[in-house]
Amino acid sequence: MKRFPSLKPALLLTALAFQSVAAEQVDILVYADHVVTMDPSGALLTDAGIAIDDGIIVDLGSRKFIESNYTGRDVLDDKSRIALPGLINGHSHAALSLFRGIADDLALFDWLNDYIFPAENQFADREFVRLGTELACWEMIRGGTTTFVDMYYFPDTVAETVERCGMRALVAATIIDKESPDSDGAEQSLRQGVEFIKRWKNRNPRITPILGPHANFTLSEKQLRDTRTTANQLGVGISVHVSESKFMNEYSIEKFGKTNIAMFESIDFFDGPTITAHVVWPTDEEIEILARRNVGVIHNPNSNMKLAAGIAPITKMIEAGVTIGLGTDSTASNNDLDMWEEMNLAALLQKAATLDPQALPAKKALALATIEGAKAIGLDDKIGSLSPGKRADVILVSYDNVHQLPMYDVISHLVYVTDQQDVRSTIVDGKVLMRNLEVLTIDTDRVAHESKLKAEQIRESIISKARNREVTQ
Repeated sequence: MKRFPSLKPALLLTALAFQSVAAEQVDILVYADHVVTMDPSGALLTDAGIAIDDGIIVDLGSRKFIESNYTGRDVLDDKSRIALPGLINGHSHAALSLFRGIADDLALFDWLNDYIFPAENQFADREFVRLGTELACWEMIRGGTTTFVDMYYFPDTVAETVERCGMRALVAATIIDKESPDSDGAEQSLRQGVEFIKRWKNRNPRITPILGPHANFTLSEKQLRDTRTTANQLGVGISVHVSESKFMNEYSIEKFGKTNIAMFESIDFFDGPTITAHVVWPTDEEIEILARRNVGVIHNPNSNMKLAAGIAPITKMIEAGVTIGLGTDSTASNNDLDMWEEMNLAALLQKAATLDPQALPAKKALALATIEGAKAIGLDDKIGSLSPGKRADVILVSYDNVHQLPMYDVISHLVYVTDQQDVRSTIVDGKVLMRNLEVLTIDTDRVAHESKLKAEQIRESIISKARNREVTQ
């Protein structure tokens, strides 16, 4: 409290009275018709505001309360807006944005082995990763995603790009036992992953370096054990592909004598923070393992459908106590980074699979993209809901477009109607990354131009290879 030692008693009382009612100045004030907090109380505020200072949510409440107690150096206040926590994409390969649509309508392993792996080895250098990640960040900021978990090559380049774009990310260094764009095998990629983590751990609070062992069909048991041991020694988590397809279980049984998740459990792979992507084919026993081990599961409905991997038993896993988040996977298998679409599909798929229209209701689907997603990746103490003390990752969504009219239920509308084009403003860590559709942290004209040039290079290579195949046949 300020002191007024030189004032006479009467003036001192006046000064103190003024001080008690003076509004506190903060960095940003956000006002919205509806504020969806996603906090434990399930509060949905009407005609409300959020006070943000130094990257943290300081307060929230009615517009009248916020206006009476705070002034903002910056104010976001537009009509027909819903404010909610930024969306969390729990599984992506951001740089693969440059392969959007490169090989569609193929089975998972034909797509992976015949197209994606070869194309990566040809094109995925540091510049490719920089541009592809920048393109992905642009799309995610535009669509209201504020945090993502990435697994790709040249993780330093990924982290540097995320740092410039202003997003929040868990960046996983890919560990894989094959020649890849940045290594000649598992041992080298693990060594490089260790060095990456040492460089980035505690360097930027928005960026969390982790390890990304690809899967147990691309790594041996020893390599998986070594990766887990190394992650624990470094005090970091792991992101890994698990039980994505029937093939993974069949391979695991043939190679290790156990189904996919059971194999990981048999080597204590879950003995530390673990984010598992897909989990489409778990047995009942494996679901119990995931719950008991507090493993975060990331559901990727769009990618799983497109690659015909199957429908994950999300409702069953939730009932068993497994923490579930949502992800897009890459645009090479999706073909976009629209988390609104993932929410919608997640809810609809569970209803269709269980023949129960009440399965995965809208409120739960929204939680998977926000607070439950934050829990699945280990950041629920910082993000995922709007409450004082949490990091200020906030998005503003419009609901006045024709496809939004009329609106009876805010939560239902967000899940079953909204898409990424309805997001108007995006804030991460108290910094405005997009204001009224204008992305402020990325030169979008440059990225669009560079992406088109890169696509022409990739397209020419594909055409040339196709011609060579025709000649040899």
